[in-house]
Amino acid sequence: MYRFLLTPRWWGINVFVVLAIPFCVFMGSWQLGRFEDRVQDHESAKEQAAEQRGAHGREAGARPLDSLLPVDKETSGEQATATGRYGEQLLVPDRELGDKRGFYVLTLLRTDSGKSLPVVRGWLPGDASAAKAPAAPTGEVTVKGALQASESPGSNGVSAAGGLPRGQLGAISSASLVNLVRDDVYDAWVTLDKGDSGMKAVPASAPNNTGLDLKAFQNLGYTGEWFVFAGFVLFMWFRLFRREAEVARDARLGLAP
Repeated sequence: MYRFLLTPRWWGINVFVVLAIPFCVFMGSWQLGRFEDRVQDHESAKEQAAEQRGAHGREAGARPLDSLLPVDKETSGEQATATGRYGEQLLVPDRELGDKRGFYVLTLLRTDSGKSLPVVRGWLPGDASAAKAPAAPTGEVTVKGALQASESPGSNGVSAAGGLPRGQLGAISSASLVNLVRDDVYDAWVTLDKGDSGMKAVPASAPNNTGLDLKAFQNLGYTGEWFVFAGFVLFMWFRLFRREAEVARDARLGLAP
């Protein structure tokens, strides 16, 4: 009754099913692993941020800026120190802090190496205004704060809008600053532990691709899709098998046309 399973057509179908189902299960498991990795990175980033908040005010644990570069998942959020003189000041509008809209005050710190480090000295509520932003300290200063990677427009709440007024910056990145300042700029920035001149300190954010963002939930969605594909292949094989078995049975009973 089931001799049709030995035909070349069914050999091809069976080989396809035997290969397709393990492949779908493997891909589903891989996507699930990617999702779990992102969850773990998210938890690690939160723990690191909590440790950094607990370390505020303590010089221990802060390391020289150059020893932490380039910024990666391990060094993002680490306490960094740098010495230099404050120079040009820029404003970063449309930034929220505690559900309130405001702007960052960013001042470039020209270090002894000749490169400038973007330093977010604090946050102020309301529309970005140079008149509201306090002037930076003069003379040589040593700053300490959480190291952050360059931002990308459209991610983590960073505005992708262009056409900002002179003296304002949409995303804190060397790519954005290269056309605004003369000095070479570090591909990183620092947010001070304590807001300068009465401003509120800007908390460090988790590094890119570590949070439960859209990519994480895409991984979870792809996991479900691959397992659905595996079930669909098995379901179609069963339908074809049952149909072929019914045809063979009808032919054996003389009911086939």
